[in-house]
Formats: sequence, structure tokens, C-alpha cells
Amino acid sequence: MADEAKPISPLKNLVAGGFGGMCLGFFLVFVGHPLDTVKVRLQTQPPSLPGQPPMYSGTFDCFQKTLVREGITGLYRGMAAPIIGVTPMFAVCFFGFGLGKKLQQKCPEDVLSYPQIFAAGMLSGVFTTGIMTPGERIKCLLQIQASSGETKYSGALDCAKKLYQESGIRGIYKGTVLTLMRDVPASGMYFMTYEWLKNILTPEGKSVSELSVPRILVAGGIAGIFNWAVAIPPDVLKSRFQTAPPGKYPNGFRDVLRELIQNEGVTSLYKGFNAVMIRAFPANAACFLGFEVAMKFLNWATPN
Repeated sequence: MADEAKPISPLKNLVAGGFGGMCLGFFLVFVGHPLDTVKVRLQTQPPSLPGQPPMYSGTFDCFQKTLVREGITGLYRGMAAPIIGVTPMFAVCFFGFGLGKKLQQKCPEDVLSYPQIFAAGMLSGVFTTGIMTPGERIKCLLQIQASSGETKYSGALDCAKKLYQESGIRGIYKGTVLTLMRDVPASGMYFMTYEWLKNILTPEGKSVSELSVPRILVAGGIAGIFNWAVAIPPDVLKSRFQTAPPGKYPNGFRDVLRELIQNEGVTSLYKGFNAVMIRAFPANAACFLGFEVAMKFLNWATPN
């Protein structure tokens, strides 16, 4: 059972989640985004012809080739969209989680079970999809355009403008269903794993609210790994679908899934796995530490 030391406040979760997103955004600027670029390029590279080597043989090869061909800026393509969106996205994410927990309580003293925490986490994934989908669509298109040999968009705003001109709001929100398929179960796993690890790592006789910084970092980092272990297959499908030319997959993710498995096998659903896992631990450790620090301050400043 999870330990609920304080009454749940979705509003506090909103503010503390935004601060956690700011901490994550700081990490993304310096370390995380190059790995995300590598992940997306690995996920969207076309299958190699018979007898021909693939465009990228793996994480390090993709990183090296991008750096040689495009310089350091090539690794940071499409960064504006996630940097702008990461703070409100995590604010909404933690708000949804807090609301999901509160909705399942009959009284403020109720301690939620892990399945209930998983359900609250899934609700947070629904809440974030509206922010995530357009940001992911723009980011992925900017990340792959240099490797595709075509420079269609000059930046995030230009990309959003052209997508709207071509297909309206549907063009900007292409991939919404796949974003839901990725984020709803992954967010449930994310928060349930974090709460479970916090309880496991709390010394006997101590409260979860007294957990030390190193233990929060460990819990948050491992939660990020579990999150991506669930999220990576639908993330591959989403990246393929969002970067495909209009009309290529008329039946949506079913066409993407069929093409991937037929041409590249089941293992293709885990493309970019190494790049994701390298950044998952430190990024999410920073996010949860920021959340916990902000929540402690809010509980001190506004206890009621």
C-alpha cells in the first residue's frame, strides 16, 4: 500500500509538477535531446535494401554520423517544441495524477492501492496528450528532415504554420491515438513504480515524506526506465506515423504495425531502445526530485 502523508491536492500537484518539468527541461537542453534525436532517427529510418547496410547500425553510429554530417546543431533539431511544452506538460501530468488519486478516495485519509495509483497515472496520460501530440509531431518532423535530404521547415513555428496550412488542426494533431496508446499505460506504470519504490526505499520507522534525496533520485530514475519499457513500442509506431507523408497509412497505426512487422520483424518495435534508456534514468530522477522539493515547499507554505 502507498503511504499518503498529506491530503491530496491536485492544485499543488499542478504547481509542483510544473517545477519538476522545469528541472527536466534543464536536463533536456544539455543531455537529453541529442539522445531523443538519435531515437527518432533510428525509429524512422527506412529498411535497408538487400545487401545494403542500414542507414544507422545503432545508437552510437547514428550519433556519430549526425555529428559528422550536421555538426552539434544536428543533434538539437526540433528542441524548441519540447522545451516550450515540457513545463506545462508535466504540470498537467502531475495535476491529472493528483486528480486521479483524489477521485478514488472516499475520504482524505484513504490510502490507495497500487492498482488505484496505476489508474490515476493512466488518467494523467489522458490529460497530457493534448499538449504532447502537436509538440511530438513538430519535433519528429524537424529531427528527421536533415537526414531525409529535404529542408522543408525552418523551425518549430514554421513547421506548425505549414502543417496547419496543409491539413488544418488535424495535421498538427496527427498521431493523437498513438500518443494516447503510448502515454496512458506508460504513465500508469510510471507513477505506480515511483510510489512503490518510495515505499520500498523508506527506512523502517520513517515516513515516505522524509525520503532522502539519493533515494528519491533512484526511485524517479527507475520509474522513468519502467515508463519507457512500456512506452517504446507505441512510440516507434507514433514516430513512423507522424513523419509519414499524407495518405501513406490510411488505416492508422494498424498499417504502421503491419508494415513494420512484415518488413523488419517484431524487434523493430524496440528501435531506439538504447538511446531512450540512457536518458530515462537521469531525466526522470531530476523531474521527480524537482516535484518533491516543490511539494515540500508548498506543504510548508500552504499546509491547508
